Amino acid sequence: MSDRTVDRRPGDPDRDTRFLYVVVCAAGVASGVGELIGAARQRGWETGVFATPTALNGFFDTARVEALSGRPIRSAWRRPGDPRPFPPPDAVVVAPATFNTVNKWAQGLADTLAVATLCEAAGLGVPVAALPCVADALAAHPAYRDSVARLRGMGVRFAARFTGEPDEHGVRPEFDWKQALDLVEQP
Repeated sequence: MSDRTVDRRPGDPDRDTRFLYVVVCAAGVASGVGELIGAARQRGWETGVFATPTALNGFFDTARVEALSGRPIRSAWRRPGDPRPFPPPDAVVVAPATFNTVNKWAQGLADTLAVATLCEAAGLGVPVAALPCVADALAAHPAYRDSVARLRGMGVRFAARFTGEPDEHGVRPEFDWKQALDLVEQP
């Protein structure tokens, strides 16, 4: 894939494939984001990955993700005059969606490219899905509950919150990456 400038609108019928923005946050399960990219490719999506600056610090294998997506991971804003490295999205997914990112996104605090991308997604008219990875203690915070309600009101499709806590038999559940695709592909 080339890193070309594309000025087509989301859902443009002239585009050969659908394009999915994947926003990755700093949570332990981020190491599996390649599963989402692989599943997206199997379903006919091209992907462009945005990562929070913290997520780039060892939370996932960046070289592997770049190889899978065929594009560089974006974490910093481009300079004025630089071409857009990704076409407009047909859908946006944030997985894993952390407590910090969900709260900043709901408040419109676009202090990183990843969160700015999520903030902008609301105005694009494309499906947006979140797979939250938030511990019970953090999910009990009123700011988190308010943020989820606000984002749902904006049309964001949420999967059930993943805590990573083992079940009664001591088995840790798997993070269901494909659920993100199911959410954005819903009519």
